[in-house]
Amino acid sequence: MNKNVVITGAGSGLGRNMALEFVKRGYQVFGTATDDEQIKELQELSDGNVKLILCDLTKDEQILSFASKVNELSNGRVDVLVNNVGILTPGPLEIIKKNEIQKEFEVNTFSVLTVTNAFIPSLRATRGRIVQISTVSVDFPSPFNGLSAASKAATEALMTVYRAELAEFGIEVIIVAPGNMLTGGPAKTAAAIDKVRDSFTSEQAKNYEATFNKFAERMNSGQAQGLDADEAAKQIVDISEQNPAPIRVAVGEDAKGILKYIKESTLEEQAAKRLKTIQ
Repeated sequence: MNKNVVITGAGSGLGRNMALEFVKRGYQVFGTATDDEQIKELQELSDGNVKLILCDLTKDEQILSFASKVNELSNGRVDVLVNNVGILTPGPLEIIKKNEIQKEFEVNTFSVLTVTNAFIPSLRATRGRIVQISTVSVDFPSPFNGLSAASKAATEALMTVYRAELAEFGIEVIIVAPGNMLTGGPAKTAAAIDKVRDSFTSEQAKNYEATFNKFAERMNSGQAQGLDADEAAKQIVDISEQNPAPIRVAVGEDAKGILKYIKESTLEEQAAKRLKTIQ
């Protein structure tokens, strides 16, 4: 019997690469998509082994409908749930609008709660696993990238609690903290950065443009040198199958380097290094 995996955001980026990698290893993949083209493409590339369903993860009713369809198709048995979807809202905390902050948490944190709770009964049936795609910025939040770090940190805290609460049912929780990856994210990040820069008022530009440009240059450069998309997917799928299940794993040499630095440095040294990222 094939194992079943659910991946949010499986139609593009890292989610797409993971979906195809899971299929190579004999899984039946169910996932969310944002348009019909994604559904058609993945169905053809996977010989029908990736079944995507349109779903807006900011809407609870659509998440519950998605879960209901997956549970019907999988006979209520899900072996792995990969919470993959995430968005990035860069910019100075002083000027980011409240509705943008709310959307960041809606996608990166609140939707994860709804998705996870919807699939817990199916994961109980298989004593399955939850894989949470986080970010190394949780460990090293940097200027102009605060919302991503904060929302993902909140999600990691929730996953730590899920790990304890679900242990008696045999459900394991793995947190994956990647660094930069060439998975379609760099282009989206560059576009998000440009949007923020173009929205600056003259006063905001006076206060932040010089340092924000340095952040943008380093962010775009770092992502352009990130881990290959296929390799990133392979490593994460390897982690999802690892026994015993790890608690938290860094993916990518940059992520591993940051975690090593955090472990070995003082808080004062870390604060100074954050400041240097925009100097």
